Amino acid sequence: MTENARLESLLRMVQARPDDARARFGLAVEYEKLGRWEDVVANLRTYLAKTDDEGNAYGRLARAFHELGNEEQARAAYQQGIEAANRHGHPTLAVELEEELEEL
Repeated sequence: MTENARLESLLRMVQARPDDARARFGLAVEYEKLGRWEDVVANLRTYLAKTDDEGNAYGRLARAFHELGNEEQARAAYQQGIEAANRHGHPTLAVELEEELEEL
């Protein structure tokens, strides 16, 4: 499946089931690959409003904010990701996010 086909498929899924958090996350990942940072932010915000993320989405959100030049929101997203990773028992992810936060 080509990148455009995956994107189109995910867009159809989101249109059919706008409350499907997994489809929103998948769509954000596809937009991330394309460097469409505002679309990444929009879809990850929707995803995070619908699910209890374990840290990964917050890290992606932070990177998108960083790419958009919004360091304050990037820092906040990294911090939320660290908290989520620790809450869900993912210390390695928490350390990775802490390192990325320190590099900002």
